[in-house]
Amino acid sequence: MARDERGVTPQSEDFSSWYNEVVTKAQLVERGPARGTMVIRPYGYRIWELLQADLDGRIKDTGHENAYFPMLIPESYLKREAEHVEGFAPELAVVTHAGGKELEEPLVLRPTSETVIGEMMAKWVTSYRDLPLLLNQWANVVRWEMRTRLFLRTTEFLWQEGHTAHADEAEAMEETLRMLDVYERVSREMAAIPVVPGEKTPGERFAGAVKTFTVEGMMRDGKALQSGTTHYLGTNFAKAFTIQFSNDAGHLELCHTTSWGMSTRLVGGVIMTHGDDKGLVLPPKLAPHQVVIVPIARGEQAQTVLDAARELATRLKAAGIRVHIDDRPQLSPGFKFNEWEMRGVPMRLEIGPRDLAAGTALLAKRLGNEGKTAIALDTAPETLLTALEDFQAFLLQRATDFRESHTATTDTWQDFTTAVATGWARALHCGRPECEDEIKSETAATPRCIPLDGLAEAGVCVRCDAPSAYGKRVLFGRSY
Repeated sequence: MARDERGVTPQSEDFSSWYNEVVTKAQLVERGPARGTMVIRPYGYRIWELLQADLDGRIKDTGHENAYFPMLIPESYLKREAEHVEGFAPELAVVTHAGGKELEEPLVLRPTSETVIGEMMAKWVTSYRDLPLLLNQWANVVRWEMRTRLFLRTTEFLWQEGHTAHADEAEAMEETLRMLDVYERVSREMAAIPVVPGEKTPGERFAGAVKTFTVEGMMRDGKALQSGTTHYLGTNFAKAFTIQFSNDAGHLELCHTTSWGMSTRLVGGVIMTHGDDKGLVLPPKLAPHQVVIVPIARGEQAQTVLDAARELATRLKAAGIRVHIDDRPQLSPGFKFNEWEMRGVPMRLEIGPRDLAAGTALLAKRLGNEGKTAIALDTAPETLLTALEDFQAFLLQRATDFRESHTATTDTWQDFTTAVATGWARALHCGRPECEDEIKSETAATPRCIPLDGLAEAGVCVRCDAPSAYGKRVLFGRSY
């Protein structure tokens, strides 16, 4: 198998191997000691921190408050909402012994927190004046996955989960779609992933939800990644946990609740949307180091060049640029260039004695065909701020072009199977779960979403010729 000098399997030969190699060689993550767990290394965790900080700000700007709820949930709580426990039962990790004794009631490690938060909502909401109740928590959750993949599907992962209670359906649905829009903007503006927002089909809904919405991104192998979901839960959990309020007429009503979440799986989405055969490619807004300076000099000139690099780094930091100086003397410049390419740094600056004499540094971008260009040291902060902004936009456009070139509108089964072998298909569908199952069995493709911006269209199902069910085309694709 052909490999580059750093030992990375080309994407075209084995995308899965490429991914597994890049996440470790780029020093993002390692496998944990327990089955299916991961250790997020500082470089990978910094990406999550940058994403988390931005998303947390947006969540607070929409009126939500952060809280924290227990990881251990009494098993009886999950059983109160029948569809919910049935949906999560295969993934539950359960504590049966503690303190050297068998517990009277088993405790579930939270797979999600609707039930424990529902119990608290029932205590905190009594009147219409208490609504809406807008909560969010940053936490870890545990789901006993059979097939795991670092960042994408692990036994334990990090996320935020929002939970809200409202007086009526209209307000709860507005909340559900508001947070879907937040997820879409975070994906596009921070991760440079051109996600498609849409509603899940009934067979793909969250367990216990009335409606589930999603943002779906296309990875560079043509597969879909569900990057964030929002759920209108109706009064299902309100009934189970007696979440009710006294309206302005003094009558008791059930609350309408929502939940929504985005997780560390989006870091995996960044890797698979932008990476190439040299390794990771990071959008500047999520890059731990937006610029790496590599001083190149020996002997008496080395200190002079290093001092100039430090002075430049100080000015870049003052301009708001995350900068790192790679001054490791034991490593060659070529090794450093390869390493920072592997780790996805958007911009690299090289400074040597000749560059200093000319008042310039050499700029190399992680992607693009320009090669190295000389930039003036005096105006480097302004030049790099513009270059980073342009690079962020370039990655979004590149990913958008890739998605569009790998998405086909299909009306025949043959065209459908061809499309989902390498990307996505837009097709009419009957909505029957058994038909979805047949499609999945034959092609491994599932309905990713009913796009919100899809045009009104009627016709027959691409698979079984029954009348279409949704009034528009459904997006199908293989997924992670």
